[in-house]
Amino acid sequence: MKHIYSKNEISSSQVVVVCCLILISFVIQGCTIPLRKPPINLIQTTGGVVSGHDSIIGGKPLKTWVDIPYAQPPTDDLRWRAPRALAKTSKKFVPPEVTACVQESSAYGAVQGDGIVGSEDCLYLDIRSPVDVSNGSLPVMVWIHGGGNVTGSKDYYDFSRLVVEEELVVVSINYRLGALGWFTHPAIQKFQTGVDQSSNFGTLDIIEALHWIKQNIDKFGGNPGNVTIFGESAGGHNVLALLVSPQAKGLFHKAIIQSGYTSSASLESAYNKNAEDPLVHRGSWQMTHRLLPHRQSTLPNYHDDLEQLSGIRESLRALDAKDLISAYTQYRDEDYMPLTTSDGIVIPKEGLETALKNPQYIKDVAVIAGSTRDELSFWLGTHRYFVEEYYPYTRFLPKGLRLRDKELYKFWRNIRSHAWKLRGVDHVLNALEVAGYQSLYAYRFDWDDQKRSMFADIPEIMGAAHATDVAFLTGRYLYGPISGYMYPKSRSRDQMERTMMRAWSDFARFGNPNKRLPLNWEKYNQDRGEFLMLDKDEDLKMGFETETMASLLKKVADSVLLGSFQKCLLVWESLVNIGDPDINLYNAWEDGVCSAYDIIFERKKISAQLKREHGGISVFE
Repeated sequence: MKHIYSKNEISSSQVVVVCCLILISFVIQGCTIPLRKPPINLIQTTGGVVSGHDSIIGGKPLKTWVDIPYAQPPTDDLRWRAPRALAKTSKKFVPPEVTACVQESSAYGAVQGDGIVGSEDCLYLDIRSPVDVSNGSLPVMVWIHGGGNVTGSKDYYDFSRLVVEEELVVVSINYRLGALGWFTHPAIQKFQTGVDQSSNFGTLDIIEALHWIKQNIDKFGGNPGNVTIFGESAGGHNVLALLVSPQAKGLFHKAIIQSGYTSSASLESAYNKNAEDPLVHRGSWQMTHRLLPHRQSTLPNYHDDLEQLSGIRESLRALDAKDLISAYTQYRDEDYMPLTTSDGIVIPKEGLETALKNPQYIKDVAVIAGSTRDELSFWLGTHRYFVEEYYPYTRFLPKGLRLRDKELYKFWRNIRSHAWKLRGVDHVLNALEVAGYQSLYAYRFDWDDQKRSMFADIPEIMGAAHATDVAFLTGRYLYGPISGYMYPKSRSRDQMERTMMRAWSDFARFGNPNKRLPLNWEKYNQDRGEFLMLDKDEDLKMGFETETMASLLKKVADSVLLGSFQKCLLVWESLVNIGDPDINLYNAWEDGVCSAYDIIFERKKISAQLKREHGGISVFE
């Protein structure tokens, strides 16, 4: 997932920088009011006794359990192995102080600190339930957090409002991130058997969490026979991974993909021996050379030499987890890190994108998939290629932000955001329809009733940006320093919250989001391309997709706003992100006009120039 703006909009740890606009919103706990003497809710789980607490949300009772272990710590010999179930015990579990997985810190997120933070011992989940937990009949929603699969934590998200308003159980989970969650190297897989030979340990963590939920959630009020998985961005991507994974069959009953994507790497690219794949700069072969120069052999056949590999294995397992992740963040500007991998075990060999249309992997579930109308604002709206700083009044006041070229920005954002919908929503649902799925729903999140600041035109720059939809499911309207402008209190905001909470919860409860909507959300089929425009009541309506990737790229070719090089940049970004890179189509576009440019080199040159001139690519650097 690559482009010139943040270098890696989905799968690089640079997402930490741009996430400053949104992640802070999910760690504020001010709306929860503990009871004067909160009772301790002791629950016996398969992994021990866990304790929770009671609180009041908007006058309604809430029960909360946090930091519940769902698997053994994936440390020492369990690093780069499938998660192991917890041993059964009746002892009370006391969680460690840190439960976030190892990742780069963020001053604006739940995982704060300096440099690399978190712990390898991170396979924990939170549960929120609204009523008497002895019932065991409520629908269950399992939240899979985003963050490019390199950052993030369950602690970012508090769905208490959704739980008490809609009377369902929400589970939020952690899973291994970055090179600890996805790793392919013969020194690891060659010495392991069965599911341990997988490259997708983070995906297996999510699957293990679903196993734990199936065994235990009835004790927290949830129905193990009615589980909906939902996630945004990388979380949506991971939902798609579960739709094709054989190990996930029977563990969930509905799925919601919010701004997801279908990219996956082959085993060869994930390893990237001799750096043969020019798009991959952080394959495990490359990174192991950097991390363990003393262990690397110059022999051409060392990849098959068990003695050599055994030494590398010992050295890799001996690495401090934070040093390992730090090495990957140091090289993030080199662009691409393979994560979800077509290992033939958890993800089919044919790749995630292709496997979605294969009936062999079908799950008998209803599916919602959607994107936001202005996805790319999340990245472009802070990038110096499009945005500049200025003093709107006096140098004694803070700097403001303004667009360098409004028409260029709008065109670029619209093309890239529409390409996200086509590749991440329509193509996904088309594939599922081919596989035999019967209940498919598409949406586009359009709500943008924001207000201007004296320092920036927030509606013009941001709009319905990536991740703006999540606030309407949590009921926590915070978006970093521009929260009040992004989500001003209004009837429109209340309407949008009501619509999303009702539609998502009705889908979880019945498999149909229509129960309380003021219109009929028609099912998706690829002949008509139906999608719901999610917006305030007066703009809530059905739409029908009229664009294809071919017609979208024709608009780029016909544009008078862009020069030849800019057109090639935009086409490249539209074809290498969200799904598997379509390099052949890029090379053939407009009779090969882009062959005049070394696009990878030119993109790096733009980034280097911005760093020299401004010290960073983002206005927040």
